Amino acid sequence: MLKQKADEIIIEYLQKIYGFAVKKSYSYDEAEELCSEIIQEVYSSLLKAEDVSNIEGYIWRISEHTYSKYVAAKKKHQGISIDGLQIAYYEKYFFENNDSELRRLTREIAFLSQKRRKIVYGFYYENKSVTRISKELGMPEGTVKWHLNQARNELKEGFSMERKIGKLGLSPIKATDFGHSGDPGRNGGPEYYLGDKLNLNIVYSVYHSPKTKEKIAEELGLTPVYIEDKINLLEENGFLVKSQGERYTTFVKFDPEKFYLEMLEKETAIQFEIADILAKEYVPIVREAIVDVNNVYIPSGNRELLEAAAVFYGIAAKCGIPINNDLSKYVIKTTCGGNYIAFVHINSQRADPDYNPVYKDLPTYWACGHMTRWSRKYPSVYSWSIDTRLCSREGAWSNNHTSDYEYLYELIIGLICDNSANKEKFERLRKRNFITSDNKPNIMIVNGNQKDFFDKIPKLDKAITDRFADKALELAMMKAKNYPPQMQDLIINWEVSGFIGTKVALMVMDMLYANGIFNPLNEQEKVTSNLIMFCDKLPTA
Repeated sequence: MLKQKADEIIIEYLQKIYGFAVKKSYSYDEAEELCSEIIQEVYSSLLKAEDVSNIEGYIWRISEHTYSKYVAAKKKHQGISIDGLQIAYYEKYFFENNDSELRRLTREIAFLSQKRRKIVYGFYYENKSVTRISKELGMPEGTVKWHLNQARNELKEGFSMERKIGKLGLSPIKATDFGHSGDPGRNGGPEYYLGDKLNLNIVYSVYHSPKTKEKIAEELGLTPVYIEDKINLLEENGFLVKSQGERYTTFVKFDPEKFYLEMLEKETAIQFEIADILAKEYVPIVREAIVDVNNVYIPSGNRELLEAAAVFYGIAAKCGIPINNDLSKYVIKTTCGGNYIAFVHINSQRADPDYNPVYKDLPTYWACGHMTRWSRKYPSVYSWSIDTRLCSREGAWSNNHTSDYEYLYELIIGLICDNSANKEKFERLRKRNFITSDNKPNIMIVNGNQKDFFDKIPKLDKAITDRFADKALELAMMKAKNYPPQMQDLIINWEVSGFIGTKVALMVMDMLYANGIFNPLNEQEKVTSNLIMFCDKLPTA
């Protein structure tokens, strides 16, 4: 068979083969391993075959054969009997393909609650008496007997039912990015916990409706025993929250799986309208408000950089539409000191493909959000920044270290010089372009307190925000419908309060540069665009 034809067949059947592997396995790792082996066998066979009349039957015969070889390599242990039903224990939850009853029954043991699994395992597998189990678990003997009886009933019921693998078991979601609002703690943001694909899908499985451990397991096509530790870890760190009936929910924000371009364009049109007003009415007020801030170091000498940063800060931080909602339930508190609202970006599909877009080829309006860094070592050292396409900085919050500003401050006050003892510090500053080739500071530095500077920047006139408050609320409520009920307060709050935010700020900056109010940035100026360091001493000229 030609390679091109074999490639097409593999692409067509890849998802089905993965589904077959999931049904035969008890973890994503095992499923991916088995799937990989089947794909290899199928592909190799197709390349050798001259003609295949029944492709589907051909593929499934190879899949079953590969699975049988896969299982044969696993160690099988002797089984025991519960009320006449033979129950086998197999290492790592693998089972013989030709013994479906044993496989199903052993799986049902894994679906018992943790307490009942311990009792069943102790009584039948370890030959412990009811009395001994009673003492070990700290419960009355009558209770142990009751659990044994209930476990038998559940096993018989489960044995006769057909368990179905949920959507996430066949097609788990993948994160395209992670974000947080707040303090990430020692381990970093939500990616530390949700970067694990299984952890991510456990949390997502309860996003749209609360589920018990058993239902989470069914959704993922796994057994509860396999995911219990992960569920406990996620609960301890706030990513899962227990609700009524031993069910779990989550307050992590995921992107909706579908979006409407028409709604986004309606929002953009209103934001362009706001941006035009701000460029004409708010920007001159901000520029005038900081006219007396003169004790400033600007590498290029272009004061417009300071004014642009003040304007961006003002729009992003002082032009919000007020809305009062308690968002404390959305704050995740991790055991490593994290204290933040977590959000996960996933691929979203457009739900209105027939809609003809009005805005084409718009620039990206992504912004990382306000980043502040303050030094305990040098109390006067503070920085504010927002990364956008207007700057050349990379890595956003994870690459923005407090130590960067401490090193720069040490250079300014003459505490360090470029020698072998300070090699790593200077390498870091050069990597971020915070110093020039001749070791001159390359970012804006204000001599003074950050609060004094930001307090000078006025709030937007309430009359202007009131003009757009109703439209912002209407759009926010429409967007909230695309999210599960427990997330809607957060969506409405964020959408309304952030309606005039970094996106509008970028729109305003585009207008100011396009209209010649500000001169275009050169490459050196992009290093410090929307970045100001504050301290008690300026670099010498």
